Amino acid sequence: ADGESVAGSSAGSGEPLPLVRVQHHHAHVAAVMAEHGLDGSAPVIGVAFDGTGYGTDGTVWGGEVLLADYDGFQRVAHLSPVPLPGGDAAVHRPYRMALAHLHAAGVAWAEPAYARLPCVAACPAAERRVLARQLDTGLACVPTSSAGRLFDAVASLAGICHEADFEAQAAMALEATAVLVDGAEPYPLPLRDGQGVGMLDCSTLIRAVTADVLGGTDPTVVAARFHAGLATGIVGAALRVRDGTGTDVVALSGGVFCNAVLLHLTTALLEGEGFTVLRHRKVP
Repeated sequence: ADGESVAGSSAGSGEPLPLVRVQHHHAHVAAVMAEHGLDGSAPVIGVAFDGTGYGTDGTVWGGEVLLADYDGFQRVAHLSPVPLPGGDAAVHRPYRMALAHLHAAGVAWAEPAYARLPCVAACPAAERRVLARQLDTGLACVPTSSAGRLFDAVASLAGICHEADFEAQAAMALEATAVLVDGAEPYPLPLRDGQGVGMLDCSTLIRAVTADVLGGTDPTVVAARFHAGLATGIVGAALRVRDGTGTDVVALSGGVFCNAVLLHLTTALLEGEGFTVLRHRKVP
């Protein structure tokens, strides 16, 4: 699922098997289609949200809305990209992703007004200086649209998790915190027009989270509002695609949808808009 199958020999023939390249998030969507027995004669709106997958443009994807069948896909929308500073270092230290998202949102976290933000306090001063230089110059910063890294950023921004020992630790902590609040008002995650592709504007969401955190909003409310905002943003993107194509089947896949809060919110909102929702039940 990372991109390609390995060529080998077919049984008994000695002939090499063909190499078939499959983009990571297209594979996610195709897996849901196959599990539900779709014949591929009509495309689906595939929402593939995870931590990392190599994109066709050479950047790190992970917050993708695709119009897809088995043969191919069109990237119709995605989370707005932010720098991934230092690669794996950002994965293990969610505060780095929080600072990267703040930078992308135009929030000058080096200023004294933002010193109270938990993610700023969690990052050692020397590391903050290096990180600021990286983000300003783009040094060792690959753009990413990853939903998993957005979860990391919000978890640290809200003061819930600043360092992670394993993949999705910060996201799991954020989900566990969100469970404690029902009916939260969603943070805004507007869909902007990009270069032929819709873009879910994470900067607007991050600025709203920052305002709540600085205003003393409880982390449980921040977490719940984030989940509601992400689900609402997904539905907005699906509605845009349906308006343009008539497609009313949505396939949800990727590790982020192991999050029960997000999965149930997104499913309920999509079904409320008349979509048929396909989810994993039998295969990863």
